[in-house]
Amino acid sequence: MASAAAPAAPTPAPPLEQLRHLAGDLRLLLPGVRVGEAQETTKEFSREAFWRRLNEAAEQVSREATTLTEVFSRLPRPLPSSQEAQRLCEQVHASITAIIEVYYSLPKDQGITLRKLVRSTTLDIVEGMAQLVEVLSTTPAQSPENSDLISCNNVWVACEQVPQIPRDNKAAALLMLTKNVDLVKDAHEEMERAVEECDPYHGLLNDDEEDSSDSHGDEQDHVLGCPNNQDSYWSEEDQELIIPCLALVRASKACLKRIRISVAENGKKDQVAQLDDIVDISDEISPSVDDLALSIYPPMCYLTVRMSAAKLVSVLKKALEITKASHVTPQPEDSWIPLLINAVDHCMDRIKELTQNELEL
Repeated sequence: MASAAAPAAPTPAPPLEQLRHLAGDLRLLLPGVRVGEAQETTKEFSREAFWRRLNEAAEQVSREATTLTEVFSRLPRPLPSSQEAQRLCEQVHASITAIIEVYYSLPKDQGITLRKLVRSTTLDIVEGMAQLVEVLSTTPAQSPENSDLISCNNVWVACEQVPQIPRDNKAAALLMLTKNVDLVKDAHEEMERAVEECDPYHGLLNDDEEDSSDSHGDEQDHVLGCPNNQDSYWSEEDQELIIPCLALVRASKACLKRIRISVAENGKKDQVAQLDDIVDISDEISPSVDDLALSIYPPMCYLTVRMSAAKLVSVLKKALEITKASHVTPQPEDSWIPLLINAVDHCMDRIKELTQNELEL
């Protein structure tokens, strides 16, 4: 008896529908990359081979993105056939899964800070490709908006960033510490600018609000040159409290700079765990500075200011203690660390002194 004929292969979906399915499939990969662990392997890790594979995978993703864009945005030619679209989508998906696999091959013992940087770039690549596919599938090809979205898409930018990723955990730690220094520096400059201009909201108040203040009683119209509106401006007591708050933020910047210098001068590439610990606690400094900066905007709540300052002091001391106990501080007894701890304590003592009476009311 003759065997039954094999079923015919299913007909591929229309090209744009395939793109929409591809975009959804790519986005389904993102959660796994965010929480995925390094692959367990008995093979000896080769740093040189890893970076070569990662660069090659990024170059392949970039090529697939370019090919897909050229095919689906070319005019006046029609869309590709369903079979051609299927082949292109499979190649894009394969290139994305390939670069994810390379990321997974980076062991934890190479450093958590380094893995985070590689993971962040990998996520940018996957997200950028998903966005590109979505644009190609939903925006009319002849639309100027389509061209703008494609030209500025992040997938090519993310792929170009791969060769710029630090190659070891010490370099990764220095990069993160530098970013944290810059963030705290920006916050400090913004605080100083607001204080110098005596305008916490940088002129965002409209003229009607300012004109509504009482024009009589000139002795009450200004406090240290500022209009007398406690919801929008600092009182004399507020400005006195801001001084040690600014000093504490300056001390935060000094702490990060000194930690970065110690890592640069004394950090060892093979001491990945200690470098990770230093970066982890240093990453908490900038958000704590931001919290303190926000707390000094009027109307000021002295309890919030005091609590924000105390939190920042706690983070700074922990960062200094971790740095002191690590290999980047070879002579902790003669280091700069006690001086910075004293400076931080002095700022906190002054903040407590200036907020005590308010808290007792």
